[in-house]
Amino acid sequence: MNLKNNVIHFFIAVIVLLSCKSQEQKTDIPVNKFEQIITTEKVQLLDVRTAGEFETGHLKNALQADWTNQDQFFERVKALDKNIPVYTYCLSGARSGSAAKWLNENGYTAYNMQGGIKDWIKDGKPVEQMKKGPQTSMAAYLQQIPADKTVLVDFGAEWCPPCKKMDIVIKDLQASHGANFVLIKIDGGTQTDLVKEMNIEEFPTFIIYKNGNPVWKKQGLTDKQEFIKEL
Repeated sequence: MNLKNNVIHFFIAVIVLLSCKSQEQKTDIPVNKFEQIITTEKVQLLDVRTAGEFETGHLKNALQADWTNQDQFFERVKALDKNIPVYTYCLSGARSGSAAKWLNENGYTAYNMQGGIKDWIKDGKPVEQMKKGPQTSMAAYLQQIPADKTVLVDFGAEWCPPCKKMDIVIKDLQASHGANFVLIKIDGGTQTDLVKEMNIEEFPTFIIYKNGNPVWKKQGLTDKQEFIKEL
């Protein structure tokens, strides 16, 4: 009887193991299928490489959160929508595989591109470069801030997940309280000199000026009521 039970338990264990392995393999998607999905379906595309790697070339519409910087990664993915699949990639697929696994374990639906951007480029598929335009000086930045008005400055970047989420909040704030302040948006992804000079460490970063002077500063996700209070 014990032998029979042991055999049954053994086969159950094998079935569970194979099932788990099959589930893991389903999250890895070949480059061509990955491209088809991200260009035809509503997804969130996440580059989990470092900012420096991202600047050398990335997939169109990709957001960026560095898997090797866990604090940054966890903070940025808070802004992702758990109802929309997340498609991850890195250089070769290892980091993004780990990121996809973590996302799936924490309430997201995530998939990983096999071979990473290395195989994407090898197949001749397009990548985009970061564009660094003319830099705004500190003097030019300060000239944009009227001394007689309340000003909200929004430092963000198009590849920043929390910035995308905050764009909705800012539009709502403008719609209901736009007469009470002036909004200035700075693309921190391109205005790198100004970002460095102002010690902007994370996107988005919000600064409120009154009478030409900064009176409030906050980075990361912020709700509408806090803006209203500070404005």
